[in-house]
Amino acid sequence: MPTATWDRLPSERRDAVVAAAEAEFGSRGFSRGSLNVIAREAGVAKGSLFQYFDDKLDLFAYLSDLASVRIGTAMAKYNAPLPWADDYWGSLELSLGAWVDHFRDHPIDLAMTAAVNLEPDTDARVAVRAAVHPHYLVGLRALIAWGVGSGAVRPDADHEAFLALMLLVMPHLALASNTPGLDPVLGLYDDPHDGIARIVAVCREAFGG
Repeated sequence: MPTATWDRLPSERRDAVVAAAEAEFGSRGFSRGSLNVIAREAGVAKGSLFQYFDDKLDLFAYLSDLASVRIGTAMAKYNAPLPWADDYWGSLELSLGAWVDHFRDHPIDLAMTAAVNLEPDTDARVAVRAAVHPHYLVGLRALIAWGVGSGAVRPDADHEAFLALMLLVMPHLALASNTPGLDPVLGLYDDPHDGIARIVAVCREAFGG
C-alpha cells in the first residue's frame, strides 16, 4: 500500500500517477507493464515511484484496490433501490446485468479487471486478489443475506458454495460479456442478458427457497 510520501503528494500528482499506471497495466498487464512508461506519462522520475510504493507489485495491488472500491460503490448505488425483498432472483438478474453494463461503460475498470484475472505471474495474482477479494465478498455476502432474509434463498442451503460460485462467475461475466472469444458456451458477448438469466435460473434451482 502507498507510503506516507504518497499521502503527502498534491492530489494532481497522485491523479497523474494513477492515470498513467492504470493505462499501462490496463493495456499491458502487470508482467509486461513498464514503470519507465508510467513515470514518463505521469511526469515523475522513476525513482519517485519507489518513494510512493514499495515496488511494482505494491503499485499494481493499490490500483486494483482502487478499482474494486469504484466498482463496489457503483454497484451498491445501483443495488440499493432494487426490490430484493419482493423479487430477489429478478433483482439479482438486474444487478448482474448492471454489473456487465458497468464494465462496458467504464473501460479502465474493465482493463484493470482483465489485468487482475488474466495475470500469469503467480505472486502478482495472489497479492492482487488478496486486495480485491475482500471487496467482492462484502458485496456478495450482503446479496446472499438479503436472499436469506427474504426467504428467496433457503436457510439450509450451502451459502458458502453460493458465495464461491458468484465469486467465480462475476469476473467471468465482466470480461466475457465485453471481450469477444472468452465465452464459448453461453454467448455472453453477443447476448449477455440471456446468459445472465440462465445463470440466475441455475442458482435459483440450487439455492432457492
